[in-house]
Amino acid sequence: MTSDVWLPIPADEIEGLPDPSDSGLNYLFWDGGPDFPADPADCAFYAVPYMKGMEVAVRPLAAMTSVRVVQTLSAGIDHVEPGLGSLPVGVRLCNARGVHEASTAELTLALILASLRGVPGFVHGQDKEEWRSGFYPALADKSVLIVGYGSIGAAIEDRLAPFECARVARVARSARAAERGEVRALTDLSTLLPDADVVILSIPLTEQTKGLVNAGFLARMKNGALLVNVARGPVVDTKALLAEVESGRITAALDVTDPEPLPPGHPLWHAPGVLISPHVGGSTSAFMPRAKRLLAGQLTRFAAGEPLRNVVLTTGK
Repeated sequence: MTSDVWLPIPADEIEGLPDPSDSGLNYLFWDGGPDFPADPADCAFYAVPYMKGMEVAVRPLAAMTSVRVVQTLSAGIDHVEPGLGSLPVGVRLCNARGVHEASTAELTLALILASLRGVPGFVHGQDKEEWRSGFYPALADKSVLIVGYGSIGAAIEDRLAPFECARVARVARSARAAERGEVRALTDLSTLLPDADVVILSIPLTEQTKGLVNAGFLARMKNGALLVNVARGPVVDTKALLAEVESGRITAALDVTDPEPLPPGHPLWHAPGVLISPHVGGSTSAFMPRAKRLLAGQLTRFAAGEPLRNVVLTTGK
């Protein structure tokens, strides 16, 4: 008996997949197009199309009555969560831990350095042939707070290490010890924010974290601090952020926004002190080889009946 596997990358481009003749896996390509590659009811392993949005991600789920694994190629799972209620009991949802850490951490440092050192202003100056010299803030000697200390948060700190920061504070859902030091609980944020020169958001979007960065959060940030969001747009209250950056009290570097994509005419585009990148934290040359290795490894385990990696939740539990 064969089991259908829906992949957003053609199977012949993924090295190391289990042989169909030995494993009974039937590989089908679907990257979010209007037509399904086969009857969703026969799909046993669904690898969700990457960066195609919630509507595409959840569209086949209600009909996937035989699915046993839903595998995202993103670290976040918020784009598939609305469809999980229609799935059978016992379906394992796995994320892409290990795929995006390097790229997202790189962009985080790029956004911090560009914002502090005034790079956007230099670009505008070059366009106008203006020599905009002067003194600019350095990352050296700054206090950094990482809000969301999972694998991406840890990768960000790894890359902060050579920049001679005064200190790095870490926050996660619950307190724990990590390789580089203490991780504080989210409940400690109010005491940590006033000391941070740079606040980095790398936290998953959940009901608890939606709107976490509200007017109260922002008000506790010190004057001149930089907010960097590489998490999800709705973690930040956009209206509250606009009020703060338009006053000039803080600045922001955003790889994600709410709404997203940011529509023409939105005030964030031209808000003072705001640098925007178009949700490209994981969209680099590093993505595809890591995504392929993840899929090959997961399907090898799936075919052998071995425990899968990165299981975030199991439906019905």
